[in-house]
Amino acid sequence: MPTYAIVGNPNCGKSTLFNALTGLRQKIGNYPGVTVEKKVGTSWSQHGQPITLIDLPGSYSLAARSPDEAVTRDVLLGRRADTPAPERVLCIVDAANLERNLYLVHQMLDLGRPVILVLNMMDVAREAGLRIDVSRLEHELGIPVIPCEAVNGKGLVELRLAMSRASLPLPRRAWDIPAEIAPAVAELQAALMEDEGKPPLLARAEALLLLTENAAGGGASEAGAGANRADGGSGRPSRPSRRAEILAQWHQRWLAAGTDWAAVLVASRYDAISRLCAQVVEQRGGGADGAGGAGGAGGGQPSRSDRIDAVVTHPLWGWLILGGLMTLIFFSIFTFAEYPMDWIDGGVARFSDWVQARLPEGDLRDLITDGAIAGVGGVVVFLPQILILFFFIGLLESTGYMARAAFIMDRLMSRVGLNGKSFIPLLSSYACAIPGIMAARTIENHKDRLVTILVAPLMSCSARLPVYLLMIAALLPGEAVSVAGKVGLMLLMYALGTGGAFGFAWLFKKTLLKGEPPLMIMELPPYRLPALKDVARQMLDRAGLFLKRAGTIILAISIVLWFLASYPRAPEGVEESGQLAQSFAGQAGHLIEPVIEPLGFDWQIGIGLITSFAAREVFVSTMGVVFNVDDPEENTTPLREALAAATWPDGRPLFTPLVCLSLMIFYVFAMQCVATVAVVRRETNSWRWPLFQIAYMTGTAWLVCFAVYQVGRALGF
Repeated sequence: MPTYAIVGNPNCGKSTLFNALTGLRQKIGNYPGVTVEKKVGTSWSQHGQPITLIDLPGSYSLAARSPDEAVTRDVLLGRRADTPAPERVLCIVDAANLERNLYLVHQMLDLGRPVILVLNMMDVAREAGLRIDVSRLEHELGIPVIPCEAVNGKGLVELRLAMSRASLPLPRRAWDIPAEIAPAVAELQAALMEDEGKPPLLARAEALLLLTENAAGGGASEAGAGANRADGGSGRPSRPSRRAEILAQWHQRWLAAGTDWAAVLVASRYDAISRLCAQVVEQRGGGADGAGGAGGAGGGQPSRSDRIDAVVTHPLWGWLILGGLMTLIFFSIFTFAEYPMDWIDGGVARFSDWVQARLPEGDLRDLITDGAIAGVGGVVVFLPQILILFFFIGLLESTGYMARAAFIMDRLMSRVGLNGKSFIPLLSSYACAIPGIMAARTIENHKDRLVTILVAPLMSCSARLPVYLLMIAALLPGEAVSVAGKVGLMLLMYALGTGGAFGFAWLFKKTLLKGEPPLMIMELPPYRLPALKDVARQMLDRAGLFLKRAGTIILAISIVLWFLASYPRAPEGVEESGQLAQSFAGQAGHLIEPVIEPLGFDWQIGIGLITSFAAREVFVSTMGVVFNVDDPEENTTPLREALAAATWPDGRPLFTPLVCLSLMIFYVFAMQCVATVAVVRRETNSWRWPLFQIAYMTGTAWLVCFAVYQVGRALGF
């Protein structure tokens, strides 16, 4: 059976249909070389034969503006050596917005492959007062057209039957190339057929795409280089240069003749689409409760989505609703997650005790319990918070509200040089910077995407919570301190991180990654009831990726840090704190003490700073080891009391309120997470940016803490 690529505009229900066709028979990973999600699933024909489905990232056209859209283009054109070009295409469109969605369909038809057109969300189209003549659309395009409601399971049987056909008709030519650019297309097509042996229709489609990419700023050279890479580097080097030469010659002719080839190309395709929609789409009476804005639809009354938008995007009520939702999300993260986090923490402790009871005393047991289990457990314990955040994000995306939240935030984000699309990655970073950085893939502009990645770790993630809580407990000991005071300090740390992220975003957009504040053009999809099954599947998929990427890195680093804290071995009889002092980690702590002493930190805190580079929350367990309070059976002194009793060699208290405040501020700004560094490396395909991130964040943390501590001491605190 052939392989189908599933393509469509964002918000057309493509992923819902993919999930409905494949169920749990999915594999999710990344395309090699780029951190773009690759989803491959298996469906079944009416004869019980497996059908492979590739769910490609959503795209409005083949003229790629983001890494996601570039993957869609390259897979369809056969430019990726790791993913063979699919034999057939499932093109999903939003039936309530047919005219806009047909632009991508037109480009799919140009490829010369069998195409099945799926008219999804037919229920929304009916509510909008639209009637689509499916048989006429089939006749005009020459391909099967299947009405469908993926969220309700309607039309799936008919779609499976169409996909099971041994042969599908090739699409008819949907439009005629304008006379002004037809000779250029013919010349490029001939070059592609001669140099690369492409079939005529595919060569014609790629020739059109070269003109589109070149007009959009993508550049023909980039497309040519992509094709060259697809050949594994064995292609003739003349290919890109020949394309560029042909394009340059025609550009000169068009400029001399005053021809705007980009406008001619796009307008001609849209003219053909408009004529087609006039034949197959009928606007009937009513439709006030529908989606509105559909192709050819223009009811006089506002739609249901319009009426809701009048409230949720209102200059006042919109902010109040967004603030209420964010409060609910954070309340859930920090309240509802507490119980499962305690269960996981207890389970990890019991598992560690079980291993400890069954292995003989020695380095192997310590490696497994103190290195592997403790390290991975320190990450797994935060999984409930990650799941809750992903659940709410999936819920907001499924209902259509997330696009409104980005729209509301656009004005605020534009003041720092970004647009509203950066809001979702920054929001995700409150739980963990890793999914937040991954979410930046959907930002089209390269500089905006890079700025968002660079500032996302400044948003206070859940791994900072244990450090904040420990320092607040040491700073404000006793039960007499009001809860409001502790909560106020916690909110101050979150405000510092958020303000720092916005401040550095503004600075980077003005200097290092200079650019004008981008205009945000975003589709506002109609409101829908959430598909809870899809939300749950997405939540579990994201959690699996988080554990795979973060857990493996934490495991490796934890083992390395265990070795550094355990060797060289101290003589027998020396306490654990003494062993730590003379270990490689202790030596490193003494080594950096002159650098961190102006911040109020000594070598013992320095060990915590070093070990917590694996994960910020490791600082708490390191302090327990340093001050010998990790075993409650031998020493019942709480860690905060041990911190209060800690002193410098001259007897001065170590953890004064000023030092506790300085330490919290350090963890607000410092890049203390190797997993985040690794993900930034993968997202940017370079060590340049993660190293820069470590330098600017840690440098900022040192400068701010230096100012706070030294000014505080001068004022007598």
